[in-house]
Amino acid sequence: MQTSQNSSTKTRGARLEARISAEQKTLFQQAAMLSQCTLSEFVVASAQEAAAKIIQTHETIALTRDEQIRFVSALLTPPEPCDRLRQAAAQYRQQTGA
Repeated sequence: MQTSQNSSTKTRGARLEARISAEQKTLFQQAAMLSQCTLSEFVVASAQEAAAKIIQTHETIALTRDEQIRFVSALLTPPEPCDRLRQAAAQYRQQTGA
């Protein structure tokens, strides 16, 4: 398992501990050995990869083709502001001097 060069060159001052079953430890050790890395390197790299994947999944918005077209159209040709929005903008400019 490859680790990113940035994470491997940074000073590792934080510590993480976890209780696992004997079966899990055996499984992780076998995977680490097959990946030609230490158990700690394997666990850290695997956790980092899983965390990055989860974060990316939650930060990505997937739109259908129709949704993409409607989104871009709304950006390029926005609707006219309603009276309430115009009043709020005027009030903001008055309060901030903008």
